[in-house]
Amino acid sequence: MDLWPTVGFIQAYGQTELAPLVTMLSTADHLRGGEILKSAGKPTSVSEIKLLNDEGNEVALGKQGEVVVRGPHAMIGYWNKPEETASALQDGWVFTGDAGIFDKEGYLYIVDRVKDMVVTGGENVFTTEVENALISHSSVQDVAVIGVPDDEWGEAVHGIVILVAGAKATEQELIEHCRSAIAGYKCPKTVEFRDEPMPLSGAGKVLKTELRKPHWEGRERQVN
Repeated sequence: MDLWPTVGFIQAYGQTELAPLVTMLSTADHLRGGEILKSAGKPTSVSEIKLLNDEGNEVALGKQGEVVVRGPHAMIGYWNKPEETASALQDGWVFTGDAGIFDKEGYLYIVDRVKDMVVTGGENVFTTEVENALISHSSVQDVAVIGVPDDEWGEAVHGIVILVAGAKATEQELIEHCRSAIAGYKCPKTVEFRDEPMPLSGAGKVLKTELRKPHWEGRERQVN
């Protein structure tokens, strides 16, 4: 804005599943400045937004919840992905996988991610697809994929791998192995090797929040 004072800046938040806009931060908002520059703006005229807790109930003003959106721009489903569709689309509401907070003026702030998904360069990457590619390598015993901060792409796909006892594999080898199975933008940018078991919940699910913590430590938000 300092470099181009005659340009009216507008910021938008959304995703492909919502074709793609959900909120807008207007030129007037940018000129107003202050805390709202950290927000994603206000809902568009066709976007109905709710913030839901884990039980599916709307949260109170100022409380964090998953952003769910309904409107004529909502998708009808993922192509040939019935399980992902059933999870992301419920009664016409698209569950974005993003966690947000509304302020008293109606501005939406995106603060975290609740779905196992990485958004890199504006593209959604389902971590299970990357994990399936990595685990298909004969040297890999266990794997978890998370998003880590990246200055260029927002987030980068990052693999955490436990190798089979006695087996060897390099980071580049595993990345190239993924390229033979999935699209290039979905492949891990980096891979780290882990000796100890993955942290698990009581139900036996990998606690990716724990794996993400070291990479996002010291940041105001857990998305980039």
